[in-house]
Amino acid sequence: MLSSFSLLYSNQTNESNHFTRKRRLLSPISVAEHYEQVIGTDVSESQLQHAIPHPRVRYAHTALNITDEEVIALLGGEDSVDLVTVATAVHWFDLPKFYNLVSRLLKKPGGVLAVWTYCGIEVSPTFDPVMKRFHDTALPFSDNRAQYAFDGYKTLPFPFQSVAGFGCEGNPLPLAIPAKLSFEGFLKFLRSWSAVTTAKDQGVDLLPEKVVKEFEAAWGDSKLVKSVSYKAFMLAGKVKL
Repeated sequence: MLSSFSLLYSNQTNESNHFTRKRRLLSPISVAEHYEQVIGTDVSESQLQHAIPHPRVRYAHTALNITDEEVIALLGGEDSVDLVTVATAVHWFDLPKFYNLVSRLLKKPGGVLAVWTYCGIEVSPTFDPVMKRFHDTALPFSDNRAQYAFDGYKTLPFPFQSVAGFGCEGNPLPLAIPAKLSFEGFLKFLRSWSAVTTAKDQGVDLLPEKVVKEFEAAWGDSKLVKSVSYKAFMLAGKVKL
C-alpha cells in the first residue's frame, strides 16, 4: 500500500444532492481500501461532520481563505502525494490555481490526479426522453461552470500527461454507475439541482404538478424501486515533466 491524498471539496453552489453527497463521503473510504493513508478534505466543516470514520482516513478542513502554502503543509508537503482525487466537483474550482497546487503536491513522476463527475441518469427507454426534456428546460438556469459536467468533461482543461486507459484531456473515460432509486428519491434528486433552486428564486417552478405527473407516468409505478445508471466520466493524468 502507498500513502494517498484524496481531495474532496464540496462546491460553493447549491449543486448538491443525495447521490453526490453519498459519493463524496464514500470516496475516501474506497481509496482507503488500496492505500495506507488517505486525507479527505472539504471547504465545508459541516460536510466533514458527516464523513465516515476509517482508521486509514484523516479529514482536514481546507477553508476558502487558506493559502496554498498552508494547504501543502497540512497535506504533507510538496512531492508527497501518490494520488489526488476529486469527486463531482473539479468543474467548480479555480482550475489554474488548483492544478498548480496539485502539481506541487504530487510525487514525480508517479503521482496521479484523477477527477470524475456524472451527468444524467438512465432509467428506461420510456423515461429517458422525459428526463432529457426536463434537463433542457433546466439548462438556462444552470451555472456556466456546470457546462463542463454537461459536456462530460470533454471541454474541461486538463493539462496533465495521460494515464493509459483512464481518459485524457478532450477524451474522458465514460463510466456507468449502477444504483437503486425510488421515485421519491428521484424527485429529491431533481429538487436538489442548483438550476431548480435558481429558477425558483426567479419565480419559475421547473417541477410543477404536471411535470411530476409526467415523470410518474414514465416511471410506471411510483412505488417501484428501479435499477438506474448514472452516466459518469473520468480523467486521470500525471504531472508533465
